[in-house]
Amino acid sequence: MRVLFVGDITGKPGRVCLASYLFECKKQRAEYDFVIANVENAAAGFGLTKEISQKISSYGVDCQTSGNHIWDRREIHSYFEAEPRLLRPANYPSGAPGLGYNIYTARNGEEVAVINLQGRIFMWNIDCPFKTADRIVAEVSRRTKLIFVDFHAEATSEKQAMGWYLNGRVAGVFGTHTHVQTADERVLSSGTAYITDVGMTGPYTSIIGVQINDALYRIINALPNKFNTATDDVRLAAVVVEADPGTGKAKSIQRIMYNMPSEEGEPGSQKRF
Repeated sequence: MRVLFVGDITGKPGRVCLASYLFECKKQRAEYDFVIANVENAAAGFGLTKEISQKISSYGVDCQTSGNHIWDRREIHSYFEAEPRLLRPANYPSGAPGLGYNIYTARNGEEVAVINLQGRIFMWNIDCPFKTADRIVAEVSRRTKLIFVDFHAEATSEKQAMGWYLNGRVAGVFGTHTHVQTADERVLSSGTAYITDVGMTGPYTSIIGVQINDALYRIINALPNKFNTATDDVRLAAVVVEADPGTGKAKSIQRIMYNMPSEEGEPGSQKRF
């Protein structure tokens, strides 16, 4: 089966690009069996709203993962309870709203487990992602061998550690958070597809999605200022994994960098969609 994992969607430009790409896939009859997307920056670059989450689902995304910025807009907290397709990192302390993992039915009828985890190096010192992964993988593997992990982490070493730690136990480990796509995609020795960071779906004439002057001001002056989402050179960063439902092993992983045509508009606008 073919699984698409889309890197951090950043603001409206990222959402429009996602919709454009999935529309093209449908038009060319090259749709995926299951689509996962990280959405923690989908609302103007920070957090998520109910309306935006629903839009993203309507484009054809089956599971939405997140990370530390999912808490930026408090309105999303209550929405977690009503939307099982939206995940937050599973290793937040007990009492955090929402699900950290779930099992879904793909378009081809196969059951797919998705686990969302967050790293601890240079980030919040929350529960151990490795021990959390042990517990959840043991549980979901009773129902399905197709298990995919979004590991939202800062340090490349921690991401690589998670890939090797879960090697052979899950079909894929995908790093998110840094917004910079890495070129180290591969299938590890025991059949787990891995990439250190899938990258950003959003504007690339930017500093990780933020308007260049906004980011430079804070970096150079060490003073707070508003970050505005950039708009130019919009691309989708993703990976597609071919996995065997019978074994839960990945056959291949391929990076995608899709450049959105400049005339595209968000679905519902007067432009193309």
